[in-house]
Amino acid sequence: MDVIVGGGIVGLSVAWRLARSGRPVTVADPAPASGASHAAAGMLAPVSEVTYTEAPLLRLGMAALRRWPSFAAELAEDAGLSGAAALDFRTNGTLDVAFGADDLAALDELAAFMEKLQLPVERLTGRECRRLEPMLAPAVRGGLLAPGDAWVDPRRVTAALLAALDRLRVPLVRARVSGFLRDDGKVTGVRLAPPDVPAPAVADGGVPRQLRAERVILAAGAWSAGLAGVPVRPVKGQIMRLSSAQPLLGRCVRGTVHGSSVYLVPRGDGELVVGATQEEMGFDTRVTAGGLYELLRDARELVPGVTELEVADVVAGLRPGTPDNLPVIGPSGTPGLTLATGHHRGGVLLAPLTTAILLGEEGELAALCSPERFQETS
Repeated sequence: MDVIVGGGIVGLSVAWRLARSGRPVTVADPAPASGASHAAAGMLAPVSEVTYTEAPLLRLGMAALRRWPSFAAELAEDAGLSGAAALDFRTNGTLDVAFGADDLAALDELAAFMEKLQLPVERLTGRECRRLEPMLAPAVRGGLLAPGDAWVDPRRVTAALLAALDRLRVPLVRARVSGFLRDDGKVTGVRLAPPDVPAPAVADGGVPRQLRAERVILAAGAWSAGLAGVPVRPVKGQIMRLSSAQPLLGRCVRGTVHGSSVYLVPRGDGELVVGATQEEMGFDTRVTAGGLYELLRDARELVPGVTELEVADVVAGLRPGTPDNLPVIGPSGTPGLTLATGHHRGGVLLAPLTTAILLGEEGELAALCSPERFQETS
C-alpha cells in the first residue's frame, strides 16, 4: 500500500491516479484541500508565465498543459460530474497587458524572448487589447495574447478529487503526519499526531497512531521540509475573490503596473480572482491590509470596474518554493520514501504531470525534477 502525505491538489491527484490503476492507497491530511490549493487562482499558463531563466520549468508546464484536457475529463467522469466544464476548465487564453511606457518596453522584450522560443503569442496594441476585453482601462498601452493558455477552478478540482477517491473507496485519514516509521533505514510508514479535537476518523471511533506502507509519497507542500530533508520553503501569497452577476472579463488578464505584477482570473459564475502577492514570511498566513491594497490598486489601474464588485473572499496560502523553482518529484534517496513537492506557483498546472512522472510515463522530464539534483550539491 502507498500512503500519500498531503491532501492538496498534487497529493489527491496522485492518490486518484494510483487508485485508478488498482494500487491500494491511503491519504493522510488533517484538513484536505484547505491549503495552497484552496487559495490558488488556477491559471494553467506556462506561456504567459515564462521567464528568462526558467526554460526547464517551461518544458514541464507545456507538457502538463497538454495533459489537462484528458485529466479534467476523466476526473469529472470519476467524480460523477457532467464534464470538464463542471471544473470551470476553460481554454480562452491569457492576455498579458502593460500599463505604462516602461511596462510596455519590458513586455516588448519578453515578447521577443518568447518569439525566439517559438512560443505561440501575438502582440497587440492597446486598442486591440480593449477589443478583446472591453473593460480594460484606456491607459493600457499594449499586450501579448497567449491563446493556448487555460485555467480551472482549483476548489472544484479538489472537491472532484475527493468525490472520485470516495467512489474508489480510498481511505482518507484526517490526521497530521508527525514523522516516518523506519526499519533498517527504510521508510515503512508514517506516525500520526493526535487531532486537536477528537473526531471519529476510523471505524472504532479513534485516530490510528500509525499507518504502515510499502511506499510513502510526501506531497505536503510547504510543510515537506519538516518531515524530510528537502529544500522547500513557504512563499506566502495573498489573494482575493470578487463577485458580480456577470463576468467582467472573458479570459485571464495579467498585467504589469509600474513594474508590479497582478492577474485577474474570471470564473463562469461571475467571480473574479485577483492575485497574488509573493512574500518571504515563513509560515505566516495572515491576510494584511497592505497586501490587499496592492492587489486592488494594480487591478483597478488595469480594469477600473473591479472597484464596483463585492468582496467574496480573501485568503493567504503558502506556496512550496525550491531554490531553482522546479518541483521535486521522484525517489528521495531514502528507500520507501518518494517526493512530490516543491511546485511553487505551478501546483495546479503540474498536478497531471506529477502523477505521470510517478507512474513512470515521463522519463525524460522526470530527470528535471529528480531529488538527486539537490543531493549532488549538498
